[in-house]
Amino acid sequence: MSIPDRFVTEMELRRNTGERGTRKFIAYNGIIYDVTDCPKWRLDLHENLHFPGQDLTSELPDAPHKEEVFTRPCVMIVGRLA
Repeated sequence: MSIPDRFVTEMELRRNTGERGTRKFIAYNGIIYDVTDCPKWRLDLHENLHFPGQDLTSELPDAPHKEEVFTRPCVMIVGRLA
């Protein structure tokens, strides 16, 4: 997994929610992911539980999937959380 040298602030993460043409970012373990093109994020709400623009690190232990979800082709690594 190659992580770009880009650093994303928490404010930038919160602004990338898919609204007004922005991308949909989420954070997990300090890494920022773009989930804009993922079908499960299409309606801006993942599984009726999670909104884009958030750090979901504490949520993954309760999810029906593990970290492998971040290796799907629709998920793009943006950089690190500043």
